[in-house]
Amino acid sequence: MSARPEPGTAVEVRLLIGGSWTAGAGGRWLPVMDPSSGEALGRVAVAGDADLARAVEAAGRGFAAWRSVAPFERARVLCRAAALLRERADAIARILTTEQGKPVAQARHEIVGSADVIEWFAEEGKRCFGQVIPGRTGATHVLTRLEPVGPVAGFTPWNFPVSQSAKKLGAALAAGCSIILKGPEEAPGACAELVRCLVDAGLPPGAVGLLYGNPAHISGYLIAHPGVRHVTLTGSVAVGREVAALAGRHLKPLTLELGGHAPAIVCADADLGLAATELARMKFMNAGQVCLAPTRFLIARPVYREFRDRFRELAQRLRVDAGQLPNVDMGPLAHARRPETMQGLVDDAVAQGAVIDCGGQRPERAGFFYPPTVLADVPVAARAMNEEPFGPLALLRAFDTLDEAIAEANRLPYGLGSYLFTRSIATEAAVTERIEAGMVAVNRIFSSNIEAPFGGVKDSGYGTEGGTFAIRNFLQEKMVARFVG
Repeated sequence: MSARPEPGTAVEVRLLIGGSWTAGAGGRWLPVMDPSSGEALGRVAVAGDADLARAVEAAGRGFAAWRSVAPFERARVLCRAAALLRERADAIARILTTEQGKPVAQARHEIVGSADVIEWFAEEGKRCFGQVIPGRTGATHVLTRLEPVGPVAGFTPWNFPVSQSAKKLGAALAAGCSIILKGPEEAPGACAELVRCLVDAGLPPGAVGLLYGNPAHISGYLIAHPGVRHVTLTGSVAVGREVAALAGRHLKPLTLELGGHAPAIVCADADLGLAATELARMKFMNAGQVCLAPTRFLIARPVYREFRDRFRELAQRLRVDAGQLPNVDMGPLAHARRPETMQGLVDDAVAQGAVIDCGGQRPERAGFFYPPTVLADVPVAARAMNEEPFGPLALLRAFDTLDEAIAEANRLPYGLGSYLFTRSIATEAAVTERIEAGMVAVNRIFSSNIEAPFGGVKDSGYGTEGGTFAIRNFLQEKMVARFVG
């Protein structure tokens, strides 16, 4: 550790409160681990109650200052932040890979895409208009105004710590809100560098804050605080339920993007080469730690064997190693618990009759690695078919009728993303109408597209984080009735 560490780096990550990078008032720190070695690479500050109180107070002052800035000027500041993020993309990508494990090319793609997200919301902030409504009499005009809802508490995950933060920061700030971001302790440095771009771009002190520490304690404090007016979370279904219950007790509006267990239906008329290639790319991206990752592969029985062979071959080709190394396709999982979880799910499925096509055993090496794993003929009762694996685990089952496939796709309480591969327009129409999911990809995988809504149904979330309506999460409508006679 250097005597004077740079704030926001992977060596020592500090809190941002009131425009100043600071250690926690209690002097506590948590270790930051390198998932490719399992060794500590630095530390992150822990926020206590005194820090949380100062953060909310600063967010109130920051909101008063930021909301008074004209939308066009707010957009200029956000666009400057996006430009800084692009300039620093290579350095931040190295931090992200070291902390989180994904290959550096994927890390850089996440960061550059996050700059696009901030820039897009900057433009949307210019177009938040009210309306004029004719009165019931000629002497009355009714006007509406869209106003920022107030200070926001945002909670972001470790799997995409930059892009998920950018969605919350970009939309809230473009709307004129201040935001306190609770970053992920597992991957704090890259998230801090994103926030630093906003600070360096000229945001007033307190308009953005950054906290780390005990997630349950921080969420409990911020959500209950009357100074926080909106809550936005990306996380697991279990955490989402807790946050929603707490927000409900305090009548706080919220946006939730939660877990998934995405089905991928491959019909007998599908282009199997395309289906296997696209689904393998999406399944093993970020070591399967993606909420939209396909998990339940439902394959028409006439093409089941051929698809299984193609998919297994693609999985076996993947190079798994530290994300900093060249030509790596998949890095380690993000923390020590993940390989143990994968092994438990695999062992349970095999005990119930599933067949290991490849992978399925944790390698004997340092770090949090687990190989790309393909299980065939997985029974519905297996835990992995019911619990979100959130790792490099693909589960294959054959189906005989489209009704059977759709029933299985809709069986779980998850409803985030789903996939369909078919050449039939009739099949596409039937599946996309009947599937219970917030998003459906047909003959392709999902790509970063901030212009489109991103969100789920059922237990997978509430509201969306993309598209033209995403900024409305952070705006409230005020009606003004005027007598003009």
